[in-house]
Order: sequence, then C-alpha cells, then structure tokens
Amino acid sequence: MTTFLAQSEPWISFDVAGLAEQFWNNTVDGLAQGGIYALVALGYTLVYGVLKLINFAHSEVFVVGAFATWLTFYGLGFRSGATPDLSIVELILFLGLACLAAMAVSGGTAVLLERVAYRPLRKRNAPRLVFLITAIGASFAIQQTLRLIFGLNQQPQIRLLQPEPLFRIFGATVTNIHVILVVAAVVLWFVADYFVNRTRLGRGIRAVAQDPDTATLMGVNKERVIVITFLVGGLLAGAAALFYMMRIPQGAIYNGGFLLGIKAFTAAVLGGIGNLRGALLGGLLLGLVENYGQSLFGGEWKDIVAFVVLIVVLMFRPTGILGESLGKARV
Repeated sequence: MTTFLAQSEPWISFDVAGLAEQFWNNTVDGLAQGGIYALVALGYTLVYGVLKLINFAHSEVFVVGAFATWLTFYGLGFRSGATPDLSIVELILFLGLACLAAMAVSGGTAVLLERVAYRPLRKRNAPRLVFLITAIGASFAIQQTLRLIFGLNQQPQIRLLQPEPLFRIFGATVTNIHVILVVAAVVLWFVADYFVNRTRLGRGIRAVAQDPDTATLMGVNKERVIVITFLVGGLLAGAAALFYMMRIPQGAIYNGGFLLGIKAFTAAVLGGIGNLRGALLGGLLLGLVENYGQSLFGGEWKDIVAFVVLIVVLMFRPTGILGESLGKARV
C-alpha cells in the first residue's frame, strides 16, 4: 500500500491489494447499486431529451416513491423487526403491490410537478435559467413537505425479503437481492427503450425531442408528449424506490434522494444525457466505479471518486460515452 502524507498523517491511500481481494464482490454490489442509479437516470435523460431541462426535483419524485413503498408495507400489516415468513406467491404479490403503489405515486407526483411548476413557465416562454431555478425550488418544496408530514427521522425499516446467497462468481457471493436489482433494471430499461423507439407515443417523444415546432405542425400534441415523458420518468423512479428500499439497511427519510439524485444525474451525464442506452450504461459504470474506489482509496472517498471519473470522462468526451440525443435515437 502506497500512502501520501500530509502533516505527518495519512491523507489518501492506495490499497491495491484490497481492491484485488474485493474486486468481484465490488463488481456484484456495484452492478446492483448501478441498476438503481440507471432507473432514476432514465427520468433525467427523458425530460432533458424532450425539454432540455435538468429536472433536479426528480430526486424528490424518487423519495416520494420510497415513502409510498414504506406506507404500502405498513398498510399491509408489516412492521419493522423480523422478516415475515412468506411464501413465494405472497412475496411476489406484496412486492408487486408496493411496486405499483410506488410507481403510481411517483408518476402522479412527476405529472403534478410538470403541471404546477413547469407548464406555466413554458406558456410564458421563460428562459432556461428560470426552469432550472424552479426545479431546485420544487425539489426543496417537496423535500420540506415530506419533512413536515413524516418528521426528521427515517422511518423504521420494513423488510419482506432478506438477502440470501444464491451462487458464487469467482468467490463473490451473489444474493437474491443482487439478482432482482440487476434483472429488474435491465428489464425496465428494455421496456422504456421499446416504448420510446417502437411505439407511436415513443415516436412522438422523439419527434418533440428533435424539433418541437415541426412536430407540432405534423400533428403531434406536444403538451401530451411532455406529460407522458414526465409520467414515464416518474414510473421508473417509483420502481427504483422499491428496489432501493430492498437494498439499503434503513428506512425512508425526507432527504434520502439528495445524494442519490445527484449520482443518478451524474450517471445520465456520464452515459450521455438524452440517451436511454447511455443512462443504463452510465448507471452501471457509476455503481462499479464507486465500489472499486471505496476499496482502493477508502470508504470516505466513495462519492468523490464517482464525480472525479465524471469530470475526466467529460474532459475527453463532453457529450458522455454514448452522446446521442433522444431525438436522433435509432429505430
């Protein structure tokens, strides 16, 4: 291990041996975490592709889904503590109900956000800076509303499924949670990609993203397309909230989306914001980089490493790894 010293105390260390030892464990954990980033990043990239708007309130759309997940579990009679003994059918049913509730609440929040915060600005042809400031303000407004309703403390954790080892890859243990997160992220990405690239509404989204004025002249209802874009992004954020609640060791909290939202936005930019494939790739890469950096530099450098990698990539590839706009997506 090589160590740089600052004032006779370790400042940053390079634990190459630790990285090599934990490489495959970090890979498995990174892909699982990256799947969550990817689902949230899809919402950022969809809205940016259509409106050229960085919707910083999207992180709160995710948090609303987390609270909806918790409330669904609570309403079904589950409490924090021991994991309930459920059959496979019951587990799928309850998780499915929680997923539907989270997606519905997050999707509704995203549509309401568009209707209340952004649509009046579009009607007034407000500058993009005003949209950006409004997005930040809406983020704080939703966050503080959740604080008033649920309080400052996180909610007691409710788990329906405990991590259980399924198999090993190169010595790394793969649990049921890992498999669910990665498979769900890929499946939902395929659904979103198919929707945008193969359906009539998806063609409308790509048309508005490429040239909104021409799309309107060709009969595309721009306002409806925008609402659908926010709705789809919200639905994906709601699904990500359920998977996040399955993975983290604590319950929902009002400001729980702040850092995750920044990282999801980072993933979207890393992969190429405005590109659905880039959102998936950026999310998975960010999850991997975080975990590798944690072993190499130490846990306190985990978040810093992710943003440093983003800066380095953008220095050489300003449009991101897959810098293709939503309007020019291949069909």
